[in-house]
Amino acid sequence: MKYKDYYEILGVPRSASQDDIKKAYRKLARTHHPDMSKAPDAEARFKELGEAYATLKDEAKRAAYDELGHPATGAEFRPPPQWQQDFAPGGMSFEDLDLADLLAALGRGQRAGPQRSMPIRGQDFETSVTITLEDARRGTTVNLTLADGTGERTLQVTIPPGASQNQKLRLRGKGGKGHNGGPDGDIYLHIKLAPHAVFRPDHHDLYFDLVLSPWEAALGAEVEVPTLESPVLLTVPPGTRSGRKLRLRGRGLAPDHSDLYAIVQIDVPATLSTRERELFQELAKVSNFKPREKTHDTNKH
Repeated sequence: MKYKDYYEILGVPRSASQDDIKKAYRKLARTHHPDMSKAPDAEARFKELGEAYATLKDEAKRAAYDELGHPATGAEFRPPPQWQQDFAPGGMSFEDLDLADLLAALGRGQRAGPQRSMPIRGQDFETSVTITLEDARRGTTVNLTLADGTGERTLQVTIPPGASQNQKLRLRGKGGKGHNGGPDGDIYLHIKLAPHAVFRPDHHDLYFDLVLSPWEAALGAEVEVPTLESPVLLTVPPGTRSGRKLRLRGRGLAPDHSDLYAIVQIDVPATLSTRERELFQELAKVSNFKPREKTHDTNKH
């Protein structure tokens, strides 16, 4: 098995007091919590901190851990011969255990002297759920079906308003049952957003394409546009160009701090009536607008 330096993980000396260990864990756990950190290894780092703290905060486990000496981090090692006799009286082998499992064996072994079962934290679970953009904005309740060692169970979960793609919710104490008085594990729920026919999410903001006629873009207009709740009127300023973003404040996935953006696309009629053609021809004669003028000037240089 490979050695892990729990003191190094928590950033404390091997002589650290229980109070120092607790303070170090709380500070690092806040920094690396998956709900707070965007680092790709945040979840693994957070679990590693929990493993280190679970060992060093317990006097019996810490004493047993200190007996292992101080091998290099990641180095292969074998527990002292006495451990096989003290912790595995039934002939259990340590070959397939990792360091955390080995220290958890303290609660199952029969070491000489006073012995008590060590509390073991319940297992964490991860699952995902897909919701609509409408449910993400207003919040919703979903039913999760989970299978663990105790069988299958259904859990009702409330997703608060303003959920976003790949957001992770932590359901404290809803995971596997703890043993020997240990705390229950957690469930980490990953939020997925179902594709929408109109809107495209980007974090908490939403985007959609707004198609305008040439005269709406040139003259300005009041046009009705969709939102996740109900249509609203949007003011298109005169001289609006294709690609411009028009913002509707507070209409994104999170009502208090997200927006809806209309991306302008200008379309033209596929066919023209006789009168429409006359008007476009007249406009072409009187207009001074030269959209390619800058391109021509650049080519001259």
